[in-house]
Amino acid sequence: MDFTGKRILLVEDDKTLNFIIRDNLEEAGYSVTATEDGEKALVAFDGDEFDLCLFDVMLPRLDGFSLAKKVREKNQQIPILFLTAKSLTEDKISGFALGGDDYITKPFSMEELLMRIRVFLRRSQPQPAETEEISSCKVGHFDFFFDNLTLQDKSEKRTLTYKEAELLKYFCENSNTVLSRSEILKNVWGSDDYYLGRSLDVFISRLRKYLKSDPNIKIINLHGIGFRFNAPIERK
Repeated sequence: MDFTGKRILLVEDDKTLNFIIRDNLEEAGYSVTATEDGEKALVAFDGDEFDLCLFDVMLPRLDGFSLAKKVREKNQQIPILFLTAKSLTEDKISGFALGGDDYITKPFSMEELLMRIRVFLRRSQPQPAETEEISSCKVGHFDFFFDNLTLQDKSEKRTLTYKEAELLKYFCENSNTVLSRSEILKNVWGSDDYYLGRSLDVFISRLRKYLKSDPNIKIINLHGIGFRFNAPIERK
């Protein structure tokens, strides 16, 4: 799949790293808008259309977490990838995952960053329909519509991020089946490395929270193996 010309919003306050990342992204064929603080990035986001956001977490004027939250209020689908320092605590990781799809820890190789970007751009593109795939279904007492990223019951309609919806879709397609962590990561994130595994735990916690009003839906953690999504599924 050719991603030449795809637009990326890069926000990194380290001028040298900002230049290096932008230069490598443009060399790979991407169109990059680069800023060095969160407020300028938000102005840029409001004034143009982008295919992916790449945010440092520790930014002046508006930090990466807050920036992602504001972006999510305007666009639920665009992939958001964070650049983080190893010193970030687990609760901070959980916090930024509320607005982002994944993170990459500094220092990182440009090859790894480019791979992650390709994975998210590929998975955010409309895919041709296949007979086994679910575009909408009833999950317990919830109605799940993957195409417009919504999960609703009689009392609430929730708009999911693209990655939340993709994970729930994969669980629905493989309900009541033991799934290894590696299977889930490869099918939803495109890779099964350690850092993506930490993201998976955060996203599963979020899905449990969204679905907790139906006691018939359970995401069971099978220690050392993976997960099993137990739920009544009715395809539409």
